[in-house]
Amino acid sequence: MASSSNKEEDMAIDSSNLSICVERKPSESRLAELGIKSWPKWGCPPGKFPLKFDAKETCYLLKGKVKAYIKGSSEFVEFGSGDLVFFPKGLSCTWDVSVAVDKHYKFDSA
Repeated sequence: MASSSNKEEDMAIDSSNLSICVERKPSESRLAELGIKSWPKWGCPPGKFPLKFDAKETCYLLKGKVKAYIKGSSEFVEFGSGDLVFFPKGLSCTWDVSVAVDKHYKFDSA
């Protein structure tokens, strides 16, 4: 199932061809298809966290609210509880976490 939909609620910001993609409230069948419940979990308290993605990451937020500011840009992507988020390899951004995050995540080594 491709996630190249044109839904208004999908957000992507392009900064030197690196964008964060958000799939809002994916279905239970989509989550099961990805095997999300078997992925490791990670969490963080509210605050600001600079992150660099050395591999493609897919994550599903169980809790939380985040504004991710892409390095070199004043624009941000907002995502939170129930969202499936895709970060490309090579992206640098700062997470401004307003509600503590609890997420499942997976790194793609490809």
